[in-house]
Amino acid sequence: MKIAVYGASGMIGSRVVAEALTRGHDVTGITRSGGALPEGVRALQADAGDAESAKRVAADADVVVSAIGPSRTGGDRREFLAQLRTLSENLGDARLLVVGGAGSLLVNGHRLVDDPEFPDLYKAEALIGAEALDYIRGLGDSADWTFFSPAPVIQPGTRTGTYKTEADSPAGDTISAEDYAVAMLDEIEKPAYRRQRFTAAN
Repeated sequence: MKIAVYGASGMIGSRVVAEALTRGHDVTGITRSGGALPEGVRALQADAGDAESAKRVAADADVVVSAIGPSRTGGDRREFLAQLRTLSENLGDARLLVVGGAGSLLVNGHRLVDDPEFPDLYKAEALIGAEALDYIRGLGDSADWTFFSPAPVIQPGTRTGTYKTEADSPAGDTISAEDYAVAMLDEIEKPAYRRQRFTAAN
């Protein structure tokens, strides 16, 4: 399968690239900086907000993964949402998987980001992530999309290959970036959440 990964050098994007390679997929890694990527990856320097580039990438891919994200301060909200819009509007026949945030996950019907104890450090980023989910859901049947929120805590760790999933409520407290990538590739290879949001945790 041909998989294009935007944000291929980031914490999550790099793990998605590595997992896809180990499964024998044809991987294109896209970065803004043109930074080094693992051997076997077709490297491309491009901006997710460039419509012509996004169209070319999608035309040569079965799946487009957006592993880009907003800034922690929320300062690039318009840019981030514009990038998602550009990717979604230039998909062609490709499928879009979006690396989302955990702040929009629901506990007793309320978003995590709206909890008074939600850390201020992550609030601006989480609110933009929630806005991104609303936008992607608004695509409806006009695109083949999946929005994948991690557990509330995601960080580099061990690839166990095991995890559990839920649709809109946390499946657990934590997940390693490595197991997030496992869950992402499992969803790519055997779709269970087409045109839905889901989450995973160890």
